[in-house]
Amino acid sequence: MRPLAARVKSSCMTPVDYYEANVDEYCRSTVGLDMTSVYRRFLSELAPGSHILDAGCGSGRDSKVFLQSRHTVTAFDASPEMARFATAYTGQKCRVLRFQEVDFQEKFDAIWACASLLHVPKCEMESVLRRLIAVLRNGGIMYVSFIEGEGERVAADGRLYNSYTAKSLRELLEGMSMVGEIAFWRSDEIPSSDQRAPWLNCLFKKSMG
Repeated sequence: MRPLAARVKSSCMTPVDYYEANVDEYCRSTVGLDMTSVYRRFLSELAPGSHILDAGCGSGRDSKVFLQSRHTVTAFDASPEMARFATAYTGQKCRVLRFQEVDFQEKFDAIWACASLLHVPKCEMESVLRRLIAVLRNGGIMYVSFIEGEGERVAADGRLYNSYTAKSLRELLEGMSMVGEIAFWRSDEIPSSDQRAPWLNCLFKKSMG
């Protein structure tokens, strides 16, 4: 049994608290993950020089790949320490912003939300998705990924995780008439990840109109 003090400390932490306290360890363990197949699927939908919003960018790993692919990238993360790391890693400024605060004036050709929306409470997910879709150009695409499953839980380290199946994520998206599905697929456990379940990946497009 864990000591009471440890349990109380974890229960009081938020995902941002966790990343603030563990930024270097987290970034070292994730910055080198091989995401080639997912990048290829995402980038195949984009025109050269597209403007990508990296939503919840973490270490900046993905932003750096997109920049090297000659796309324009705007990145943000809720953790100031994570944004600091991403700024140093990519060589361009990463904004400090929560999903619930997204309100960009510019429109993006694509949004990349890789394993970041899984920290948003389910009761806020529809509102957050609508905020993101609102800053996407008509015909623009969005990538999201979640741990496959159902419900939400708070891990011992204080991070909230929500999970979706293809069915439950489709049901959520079907309530938004402005989006259309491109693809759903499962991927195996990512090496070095502490999550044992498969990942659910989704690409969808903002409808014209």
